[in-house]
Amino acid sequence: MITLYAFGSCPDFAKGLTRDLRVRWALEEAGLPYETVLIDYAASRSSAHLELNPFGQVPAVQAAGLPTFESGAIVLQIAENSETLLPSHPGARAAAISWMFAALNSIEPMLLGLLDADIFHAREPWAKEMRAAMEARATKRLALLEAHLENREYVTGQFTAADLLMTTVLRMLRHTDLLKRFPSVSALKERCEARPAFQKALADQLSSLDEVIGAQAR
Repeated sequence: MITLYAFGSCPDFAKGLTRDLRVRWALEEAGLPYETVLIDYAASRSSAHLELNPFGQVPAVQAAGLPTFESGAIVLQIAENSETLLPSHPGARAAAISWMFAALNSIEPMLLGLLDADIFHAREPWAKEMRAAMEARATKRLALLEAHLENREYVTGQFTAADLLMTTVLRMLRHTDLLKRFPSVSALKERCEARPAFQKALADQLSSLDEVIGAQAR
């Protein structure tokens, strides 16, 4: 049994965006059973959790007594045991892994700049001054992704863990209309969000937050 550690609460704007969704989705695609342990901020700083993730973050997983942290590393670990997420053909496998890292290293940092400006630091003067530049950076990177996706349903031609990670990254822009400028990118996101495994993972994540809120209210 795989144990997934995730936060039991988050701000409204972050519901459906927190990185444990990536792990839940990968586990659903791979057909692997798991249990979820919900923690709060205080527990994330406990010595027990720091053994799982030295930065006190989530998600983290434990399987067969071995901890793994960082959502990308966890998804890769899951994908290595799933033909759906990571094909066995050497060329297709190499492409999928490359695009997994591209989602996290080439796309996500550019989009996080907009989250910083629009949500996390919206009241800071620098955020208003820098927003145009941050949007330009995000737009430039999304344009390159759009060009790659032209005539492709998925980033490597077939659904893999690369599309899973890319979709969770693109979802960070849901407070903007930026993706409307990129029809192929938007179509990829919508196609992946329609997958039953994604719908199950999202519903379970949101349900777990609702259960915690209900318990606190009682």
